[in-house]
Amino acid sequence: MTSRKTKPKDDTREEPIKGGDTAPHSHLDHSSLSQNEVTILAETFRLLGDPSRLKILLSCLPGPISVGDIAEKLELSLTLVSHHLRLLRGARLVKGERQGKHIFYAIADEHVSQVLQDMATHIAEDHADD
Repeated sequence: MTSRKTKPKDDTREEPIKGGDTAPHSHLDHSSLSQNEVTILAETFRLLGDPSRLKILLSCLPGPISVGDIAEKLELSLTLVSHHLRLLRGARLVKGERQGKHIFYAIADEHVSQVLQDMATHIAEDHADD
């Protein structure tokens, strides 16, 4: 993947959200994303569209977990889990840390964690009013 320049973390502003409330949000003009950045974003969502990869990411949410533990928990082969983790690491969605003979994987950063948690909450919400 290509590296991308990011805005300083303290570059926030108040933006209106549903109900007229305001909340600080990272200031990123999404309309100014380059074509390459849009392509990377689309590829990231494509990766998240695979149920096995999504389950692997969700397994990493509580904290670092080994490849073997992921495979056992999800009843997938070590080879398949390793393949998926390689793709997820390439997309900067997970990070791996070697401890002895094992590599433990965790969610790459708070952004990824928040997207997963927010979407899981969204899906679990009662949509009776729809």
